[in-house]
Amino acid sequence: MTTTPDPGESFTGIGNYHDLSQNGPEVTLLETLARGAGAIAAYAAVGLILMIVGFYVIDWATPGKLSEVIRSERNPNATLLATSALAAVGLIVAASIWASGGRLAEGLAGTAVFGLVGIVVQTVAMLLFDKIVGISVRDLVKERELQPGARLLAVTHLAIGLITAVAVI
Repeated sequence: MTTTPDPGESFTGIGNYHDLSQNGPEVTLLETLARGAGAIAAYAAVGLILMIVGFYVIDWATPGKLSEVIRSERNPNATLLATSALAAVGLIVAASIWASGGRLAEGLAGTAVFGLVGIVVQTVAMLLFDKIVGISVRDLVKERELQPGARLLAVTHLAIGLITAVAVI
């Protein structure tokens, strides 16, 4: 967790402070900004990869090519399911970054692992809703109008993302 530095400390990166009382090297503003920008770029890359993986997992679970169903057919059910899944992955990524405490390597690894776990759990939830509750993603994306089942699955995606995110923290 990031805190306000004591008078004897200086900021040395996202969420990290260096204790100047130990007579260690002082980090310049440029070094701090470069380190922070690199961390942001690394987390953004991992987040983007997870979102692409999440999109293709949803694509696998739906009939047809999901990007075509959304772009050409303008299917609101497919769009809602894809966007809710991506928002859930975003929640997990954000929580993983926050929980990393400024430790970049651990944070990136945790983000990747927890993000993949979230995608797997979302996929299992979709399959369970199909088998147990009888709400089929495959049937939903064939409908031209927004269906209540799509709303239910979308909220399920977000809830799973939130649960996973809080578990990470």
